[in-house]
Amino acid sequence: MSLGHLLSSYPADRLFGIDKVTLLSAGANLVNVVLLAVVLCVLLYKPVQNILQKRTDKIRDQLTHAEEEMSKAILLRKQYEQKIEEIGREREEILAEARKQATDTSQRIVAAAKSEADAVKERTAANVAMEWERAETEMRTAIIEVSAVMAEKFVNLAINKETHDRLFAEAVSGLEGMKWRD
Repeated sequence: MSLGHLLSSYPADRLFGIDKVTLLSAGANLVNVVLLAVVLCVLLYKPVQNILQKRTDKIRDQLTHAEEEMSKAILLRKQYEQKIEEIGREREEILAEARKQATDTSQRIVAAAKSEADAVKERTAANVAMEWERAETEMRTAIIEVSAVMAEKFVNLAINKETHDRLFAEAVSGLEGMKWRD
């Protein structure tokens, strides 16, 4: 069958094999769809567009806020890093000062200990010298006393009273002119 034959087999009041009722029905549906689209566009497009715009603005604001917060965070991080560096420098300065003070203190303590040791040595030497002199004096006194006792015993045995008085007077006069050796 040819195309011409097919077209001739359909009644003349039908266009492409579609009758008027179907065409009117399709036209009414098309008008309804267009009206529905216009009504939905008027009723829903603006609100949806507003909602989307608000959401876009909110997201943009959040991004702007996030960028500002990120800038602040970066700035704070730099400030913290600077503070950490400053604290590190201060720590090193404090440690250096503490080391210096410890060295100075230890040197003062060593000097004071040396000075105290020297003073103790001097006092000990002075005490030894004084004890030496005291011992010498006591020894001289003891020797003199022993000599006197021995001389007295010897004299008592060998000499009478007159000779004794005369020898004593000679010894005393001889002692007056003598000097003791130190």
